[in-house]
Amino acid sequence: MQRLFLFFILILFVTGFSYTADAQVCSNPGQTPGTAFPVCGTSEFHQTNVPYCSSHSIFVPGCSNGIAGSYENKNPYFYKFTCFETGTLAFTVTPDSLNEDYDWQLYDITGYKPEDIFTVNSLVVTGNWAGSYGPTGASASGIDGIQCGSDPSQNRPTFAKSPTLIAGHEYILMISHFSNTPSGYKLSFRGGTAVITDTKLPELKTALSSCSGKNITIKLNKKIRCQSLALNGSDFSIQPAVANVIAAIAPVCDSLFETDSIILTLNQPVPNGNYDVVLKIGTDGNTLYDICETQIPVNNKIGFTYFIPSPINADSIATPGCSPVAINIHFPKGIDCTTISPDGSDFNITGPTPVNITGARAACPSNSIVTVSFASPIYTKGSYTISFVPGTDGNVFIDECGQPVPPQQLSFTTADTVSAAFNATEKLGCTKDTIILLHNRADDVNYWKWNFNNTISRGSPTITKIVNAISQNTIQLVVSNGICIDSFSTAINFNNEVSALFYSPDIICPEDQFIVADSSKGSIDTYTWNFGNLAAFSGRHAPGYNFPQNNIESVYPVTLTVYNSLLNCSDTYTKKVTVLNNCYIAVPSAFTPNGDGLNDFLYPNNAIKALQLQFRVYSRSGQLVFSSSNWQQKWNGTLNGRPQPAGVYVWFLRYLLSDNNNTAGSRWVEQKGTTTLIR
Repeated sequence: MQRLFLFFILILFVTGFSYTADAQVCSNPGQTPGTAFPVCGTSEFHQTNVPYCSSHSIFVPGCSNGIAGSYENKNPYFYKFTCFETGTLAFTVTPDSLNEDYDWQLYDITGYKPEDIFTVNSLVVTGNWAGSYGPTGASASGIDGIQCGSDPSQNRPTFAKSPTLIAGHEYILMISHFSNTPSGYKLSFRGGTAVITDTKLPELKTALSSCSGKNITIKLNKKIRCQSLALNGSDFSIQPAVANVIAAIAPVCDSLFETDSIILTLNQPVPNGNYDVVLKIGTDGNTLYDICETQIPVNNKIGFTYFIPSPINADSIATPGCSPVAINIHFPKGIDCTTISPDGSDFNITGPTPVNITGARAACPSNSIVTVSFASPIYTKGSYTISFVPGTDGNVFIDECGQPVPPQQLSFTTADTVSAAFNATEKLGCTKDTIILLHNRADDVNYWKWNFNNTISRGSPTITKIVNAISQNTIQLVVSNGICIDSFSTAINFNNEVSALFYSPDIICPEDQFIVADSSKGSIDTYTWNFGNLAAFSGRHAPGYNFPQNNIESVYPVTLTVYNSLLNCSDTYTKKVTVLNNCYIAVPSAFTPNGDGLNDFLYPNNAIKALQLQFRVYSRSGQLVFSSSNWQQKWNGTLNGRPQPAGVYVWFLRYLLSDNNNTAGSRWVEQKGTTTLIR
């Protein structure tokens, strides 16, 4: 039959003014997010009155402006639902009295707790806080965005555009009553394309007897309405009819509106055997039904087996991890944790190495896993045996059915700890070196992960790498035997490449001594210098040398050869050095920029010792046509890429003259003159 349920929706304060009326903290079912009424999209819900309460400030996007108390959950009811098929949501809140102002806000709480709507601003989907009277809600013709609080005379729109719901997401709708009157409203969901009705049919899923055989715990495949459960147990029967159901409770129904777990009480224990729990119409006129009023069919049943409890043995020991400091023992029933000796005296362990037990525990009031703790980790591989013995309390321990656990033994194995330390073999070359890395495979290691200079390779205990003879290399190895894991990192650097190099001036004056400085790299045993086949020297630092003065500009090759006798590696570096015919600084009186390779440029010749040089050339009309601070930068007779006419040009030269290329003891020289550009 069709029922009309009272459902509530979280209602937020609608105007931009802080609510200061005398109100109670919201605590009744449906008035908090955690107790929100579950809703089905196929029904209309009528809230006949709205009690006064308020507890939290509400964030309203585009309206709150961070001001606490601007909006709040005034006289609210909350409504929760799940989207089963993506689409738009449409609903209408119709006040019982059309001169009432209702406001609302919708939240997506997927992955969050219901109460997070008060603190996580991003959960807001949409809403409407207009101060206008009459129906409100969401529709296809509604406006985009959220209307902020307003004066009723402004007649703001009360319908927001239908939001799009996402399948699998959970939502909470808050409906707030701005007026301090107990008038109620109707809520209906029509016009949207989203499906918020669970079409899965409810049915009994499992049944489990208690130790006494007098209580049966029923699990359902989905939640049903608490109010559909007859507390006298008349919704259920036991077949064969060896006992009658006299009570049915769902503990969560004390604070919630739906449940998927029910505990039945029988008038007497059932004998050993197999039974069915069968559903029927109870004294309340129905079986059980879900939020959408879909009933579980009559005669829907689920089986269970009962045997008078007998002592139990442990099922197994969970596989210990690396260097275990405890083991977990699994039992087919819960263990009364109050009967376990906390000092661990209910157990002892034998194996390859001594194990000192320091404690034992299980989660109260009963748990099917007992944790036994050790004084120190077990590092050694091997098979160990744990024995159950009477502890200091005089017994082993007792299961949840009151049966003593008998003495017994279980075995477990542990793995050796592993080491990722590895050996490195180096083979040096002239320009390339070879590194061979090897792990010893000890302790059953079967996994290797090498990281060589951020390049990963897996699966082998050895790798070979070729690197530059001058290089810095970082290496990490991670190993595992399936249980234990370890990592080791190191750096291997090489500086054995034989590389010849030196620094010297490119151009010198004929009277100056040639000075060279070695900058070779690597492990070098011998150095051999050759100055243009004029002289040869040994040693890293060659002496200063004076080239012949022949009044002719000459070019000499200077060569350095370096050698490593251990590696039998050598390298040679050659540089050409120009010795000028003289270092008298002069500017030619004429030049011919015709591209024939002779006198094509104008510049101050041989100004190698000129510091802070400034050279400028002007036309007869006074226009600057060339300027340079480098004596080797030459004028080619053009200005902005255009050839200049033949004729006489004026030049100015200024520099600091130094015999040793520094300013100490130097003097300024200024010269000027003319030169003829010949075309």
